[in-house]
Amino acid sequence: MPVLLAITLITFVLSHIVPGDPARLVAGINAPQEEVDRLRADLGLDGSLPEQYAIYLGQLARGDLGTSHVTQTAVSDDLRTFFPATLELAAAALFIALALGVPLGVLAALHQGRLADHIGRVIALAGVAIPSFWIAIVLLVVLYRDHGWLPGSGQVDDLSVQATIPRITGMLVFDALVTGHWPVFMDALSHLILPAFCLSLSTLALVIRMTRSSMVEVLGQPYVATARAKGMPERRVIYVHALKNALIPVLTIVGLSFGFLLGGSVLIEKVFAWPGIGLYAVDSIAFLDYNAILGVTLIATISFIFVNLAVDILYAKLDPRIRL
Repeated sequence: MPVLLAITLITFVLSHIVPGDPARLVAGINAPQEEVDRLRADLGLDGSLPEQYAIYLGQLARGDLGTSHVTQTAVSDDLRTFFPATLELAAAALFIALALGVPLGVLAALHQGRLADHIGRVIALAGVAIPSFWIAIVLLVVLYRDHGWLPGSGQVDDLSVQATIPRITGMLVFDALVTGHWPVFMDALSHLILPAFCLSLSTLALVIRMTRSSMVEVLGQPYVATARAKGMPERRVIYVHALKNALIPVLTIVGLSFGFLLGGSVLIEKVFAWPGIGLYAVDSIAFLDYNAILGVTLIATISFIFVNLAVDILYAKLDPRIRL
């Protein structure tokens, strides 16, 4: 709760000190001043900053995130519409980063100074150094425009088909899978591959580097030498004894990265026209939609907190000493 309160205060102050008048943006540049003043009062912007913040906290305590003056709907309804798409994209990106990063990191640790280690370092450096939006544009040109191997933008080719899927979680791939709509599932999955891969690159680089360094350290521990001396199969030594302990620092990276994936998906969503909170946040910032900006920040903060709570719980599952 203190973290959420601090985030609301910081975001509220920063969004309100940005130069610009939301009432003027909504009313129009040529609107008379009387109309702008009336609209400012309707939006609750005629009071002092502390008064506006106190009113916002009162609404927030009742579960009211306010109304967006861009979409003219409740911010909570907008978040229920847009957030599942971003959550789906971030989860898929995290899955790709772990599925590729952990094996590559282990392989690099087992072959220090050899070709596999050098390839892992190159991939890790490239993932950090190359902007994800540039890679997204290149892949769109090569895989979509030139060859048509993968679809380009959006979640599905036909938006009318998307409306026929029962909304369970709002994540289209999951909902189509659960309800057995296989053509929609395959279409949505193919649309998810490119944006999820591009979004995963920075996290993939971190996972490779952290897994490698952690595995190198763990493989030098006495209990690993003891396990080998007892005649245990090398695969069991590596993937049961060593990797389990090496994953603890990797989990820390995963918890931190998931929050950045949620917040850092803005450019990827823009490139791929992905209907998530990234596009919603961009439009909200452009029109100084304070309630929407605060709502996006709040939901990202809550997600970040719960993911890190899950990481702390997984620590105890991996290391019995933490449970004690």
